[in-house]
Amino acid sequence: QAELVESGGGVVQAGDSLKLSCVVSGGTFADYAMAWFRQAPGKEREFVAAISWPGGTTTWYADFVKGRFTISRDNARNTAYLQMNRLESDDTAVYRCAADTTRAERRNRHSQWNYDYWGQGTQVTVSS
Repeated sequence: QAELVESGGGVVQAGDSLKLSCVVSGGTFADYAMAWFRQAPGKEREFVAAISWPGGTTTWYADFVKGRFTISRDNARNTAYLQMNRLESDDTAVYRCAADTTRAERRNRHSQWNYDYWGQGTQVTVSS
């Protein structure tokens, strides 16, 4: 039902910043917990950040991005964001946004299995 489209990826140098966007259509965005995952070539998909529904009161972050990345949401624009600062070469990956449309309130937001809709992904490449 929901469709997610990421944008904002690109090629940057280490230390630079990038802001990813995830526009959601086809549902009630405010009812969705949102998350960002990433996958580098040859590696498993890993959790990056998540934000609660409806207003984003609670956020979760992987340890390797705490203090550098910020997840946010704008319900008026049906959009989730990932602000990435002080990017490192290890951040190079395809970044995908995901939505949990079930309105669950007690789920493990780090688990990819708790999200039922996914975007196609946007490539982030960080040169060293």
